[in-house]
Order: sequence, then C-alpha cells, then structure tokens
Amino acid sequence: MICLLIMVTGLFSFTDITDNKTHLNDIRIERHKAITMSDGVILYADAYLPAKPGKYPTLVTRTPYGVQRDGAHETLVKFAQHGYAVLSVDVRGRYESEGKWDPFRYEGKDGYDIIEWAAAQPFSNGKVGTNGGSYVGHNQWATASLHPPHLVAAFPVLASTNIYANWITMGGAFRLSFNYGWGVVRMPNRIMLPQYWHTENYMPENMKYDNILMHLPLNDADVVNEGSPVQHYRDWLKHESYDSYWKAISDEEHFGDINVPVHTLGGWFDIFLMGTINGYVGMKNHGATPEARAGARMIIGPWGHGSTQSYGGVDFTPVAFIDMFETQLRFYDFYLKGIQNGLDQEKPVQLFYMGANKWRGETDWPIPGTEYREIYLNSEGSANSIRGNGSLSFSKPEKTSSDNYMYDPSNPVPTTGGNNCCGTPTIAGPVDQRPLERREDVLVYTSPYLTDPLTIAGPVKIKLYAATDGPDTDWMIKLVDDYPDGNAMPVSEGILRARFREGLDKIKLLTPNKTYEYDIEMTGTANVFKPGHRIRIDITSSNFPQFDRNPNTGDPLGSSAKIRIARQTIFHGGTNMSHILLPVVPALTEK
Repeated sequence: MICLLIMVTGLFSFTDITDNKTHLNDIRIERHKAITMSDGVILYADAYLPAKPGKYPTLVTRTPYGVQRDGAHETLVKFAQHGYAVLSVDVRGRYESEGKWDPFRYEGKDGYDIIEWAAAQPFSNGKVGTNGGSYVGHNQWATASLHPPHLVAAFPVLASTNIYANWITMGGAFRLSFNYGWGVVRMPNRIMLPQYWHTENYMPENMKYDNILMHLPLNDADVVNEGSPVQHYRDWLKHESYDSYWKAISDEEHFGDINVPVHTLGGWFDIFLMGTINGYVGMKNHGATPEARAGARMIIGPWGHGSTQSYGGVDFTPVAFIDMFETQLRFYDFYLKGIQNGLDQEKPVQLFYMGANKWRGETDWPIPGTEYREIYLNSEGSANSIRGNGSLSFSKPEKTSSDNYMYDPSNPVPTTGGNNCCGTPTIAGPVDQRPLERREDVLVYTSPYLTDPLTIAGPVKIKLYAATDGPDTDWMIKLVDDYPDGNAMPVSEGILRARFREGLDKIKLLTPNKTYEYDIEMTGTANVFKPGHRIRIDITSSNFPQFDRNPNTGDPLGSSAKIRIARQTIFHGGTNMSHILLPVVPALTEK
C-alpha cells in the first residue's frame, strides 16, 4: 500500500456553516487497495482520506475509465478535503481490477459488496453515499436497487435509468454513434494495460468514425474497427427489443426497492436526459420508504453532458452554470453529516427555462397544474422544407390533407444538434436547424408569430398519423423555437422505430401503405417561446449517425446489408389529427 500526503491548506477553502470558520483538511491517498467480491474476483481502489485519523462519512465511486489513469482526481481530493473518506474503484474487468468486462452486468452486486466493505473500514463511520456521473451514475442506480444496509444517499449525475430505453436506443432506434464510439472504440473487450493509461490510444479524438458512417451490416462493424468481435456490442444488436436481457439491468424495474434519497442532475441536451427525469419521477412516486420518496430531488440545466454556460452555439448567460461539486457537497453534507443547510426547505425540482434564461423551483415533475395543449399539423399538401406550406395551429384543421417525402437511407438527414454526447462526430445541443430544414425530405410545420409568451415545461409527446410503403421505418420529430433572426433552436426531440409502435418489448412489422397512429415520446424540456418567435415541428425519418439508418427492409437490427427507399406520408385533419402535446405552465415572473 502506497500512502501519499497532499498538503493543500490555502489552495482551497470552504465555509463551515455551523461556526462560520474557514478550514480545510490535509489529505492522504492510499493506493491499490484490494477488495474481494462475493464471487472471489478482486477489484482495486484508491482511497482519498483526511490526513487526520478518524472515522468519516464515506463516498464510493466506481469507474470504468481508470482510477489512476490521470493521477489524483481533483474532485475526489476536494471531497476528502471537506471531511469525507472517498473510495474510487476500477470496475470489474477494467484497468487494475480482475474479472470480465461486460458493461452493466456486474455493477449492482459489485457495488453492494464495495459499499459494505467500505463501511467496515477504520476510516468509515458506517454512513456511505455514492457519487459519479454517466456510467458511474448508472452504477449508483444499480447498487441502490439492492439496498445495501450502509448506503445512506445517492447522487447519480447525467445517468441512464434504463440502459435499453434511454441509453442503447431511443424509441427503439439504435444510438449508433454513441454505442459504437463508446462500446467498440473506447470500451472493447481488450484489457487496459498500464502502458496505455497515459496515452491517447483510447481517447475520443482517435475514434474511427469513418468506419461506421455508412458501413452495413452493422453486426460486423466491430471487426472493421477492432479486427475482432466485441461481444457486448453484438449482444446489443442481437437484443433489439426490450427483452429479458435488458430488463435484468433496468433500474426502472426497481425504483420500489430503493430506500435512500436520490438526487438526479442532468441537461436538456444530454443523451441521458430521460434517465435524469425518470429517476426523479420513479423515486418520488415509487421509492421504498416515505423518506426515500420525500428525498427525491432533480436539477436540469441547458447543458449536454456537464454544466456549462454556453452550449451548441447558444449562450445561456452565466446564470446557467452551476458548480457541480458544491451542489453535490451540499447534498452529502445534509444526509451524511446531518448539517442543516436548508436543502430540505427548497423545492425539489430546479429547472432552467431556456428562452428566458432563468431558473425556477418546482414542487414536482410534471409540474402540478400543467395544461396540456394540442397544437395541430396542417398544410396545403406540401410541407417539404422551410419553403413549403406546413403550418401549426391550436385550432383543429378544417379539412383533411397529407404530406409526402422520400426517405433514402443512402442520403440520410445528418445529425445536427440535439440530445447526444461522447461518441459522436457532430455537435450536440441547441444547434441551428436551418441547414436541415432546407431539405425536401424534412417536413416543416410552423405556427404564426406569437404575440404573447408561451411557457412550457414537462414531457412532450406527439400523436402522428402516418404511412410508409414498406414493412418498417423511423419517425424523427423535433420541437423547434424559431427566433426572429431565423435561428431555429431545437428544444425537444423524439424518434420511434415503427416496429415498436405497440411497445418497446413488442416487434410488429407494418402493413405497407396502411395508416397507423403513433404515440411518440419526446425529451422533456423547459422553454419560453417569446413574442415574435414561432413554434415549429420538423419531421423526417433519419438522424444519422446519432441513430442508425433504418434500411426500411424490416430485417432484424444490424443484419441488413441492403437498403430501400421509402415513400412516407404524414396525415392531418379529419380523423387523422396529427398533433403535438405541449405542457403549458404559468409564465415566469420577473424578480
């Protein structure tokens, strides 16, 4: 065991709210601590500890990205400085830890073992919290569902709660660029040898996206990049529906088993936004105890995969940024140290309203009293592109009409902004949609200019009546805030693979040219459409490479080397009232 004493006094400071004195702990790091799992596999960890011997509340973080890859972790150092013992663990099969790397499969049981081991150590007072974001956040959910006796609180940041429904797919459409970039290029089967820890061999800038952009079939794309199969990637393709393979690792199946307060945090443009929202709603409504339900909290800002002021070319002003560390520290101080810092007196949901660029506290999600307003699609039969005659209105169309476009998988609509991250060659976020809206295979429906502000916050859904001339296709929807200067800022998106129209666990191909009613869930949002702005809906059948191209053949996911052009029809009016459901809430008040 290697001990490292880090003298930090004077570099950072914090205020102890109990006595208003500023102080900071010196810390030590104990490297390469062996922790034996219940099946005999040994995982290795670093412990960040206050230098003064004692028993401290303990934080556990478990990562696949390398405990020692980048030396001392700044955030973990800061937690130790603030009086926490912090255990950072390489997950099974990664870096120093033994065992097989199989993403998601062992994280619950291993987390349980590690928490109980940590609570029994001389440095711990027996109160354990979990920490971390993204995959590390999912690890917290997986562990909490097994309710380790010494777990007190969890704070999953930017994390999925259903690996199938809000990680691997959205609406059953395969998140190609993320799944390939993360699952094959960055996190394949190979062992992460120490000589590579400080190189760029496994970093995003070296992801070989050219190998996936147009390669078919998908089920051998791993060999193109890796030279050998990547088993978990192939498993993801093989299990294209929400079957027992995915249900076994879904946190959303187990909210009722979680008996500790959980704080979620996410971004309106994060790839795991729906996990952030579903985690809060699941715990608020189904947590195992009254304390767990009452302790559910959520923060969502105008971010991607982390807090920032500007994103996707939009400056949301300095108020948009929050200090992630201070936010988490306050939560842990309340639950692990018992510091009465007022956390329990605040509204549990904190939302950033884009457009107005303001935060507002809410009592729940969806917001009590939300008015769900239908805004209807209409046209004169040619809504193709921004040059077309597609319109939106809160009044029902007086006549029946439809729009057509051709979806050619060899010329897909390119990913431009939206909910994406970490494994994509494109920019995520509120990126101007005008370049896409010039395409004939994008239907554009726009409202009149608004004379009064319209404030929305909550879940967004669209009911779409549509037909295609083949056995399967995709429907891609975007809700856009059209600014007076022409900037078309996306604020919500959704996609549905038509074969999953009756549920993500049901595969049912289409009858060609038959009209179907599709209910498409879109990402939650909070946005103020200001006077002089217009509300817009964009509809198409691809968003590539964020999602794989539907070949329109009906073949199983990843197996088709062929594609076909599909003729798509969107209906509105009469008995086929295609419309989007907007969650309208009270306007923000000036302060």
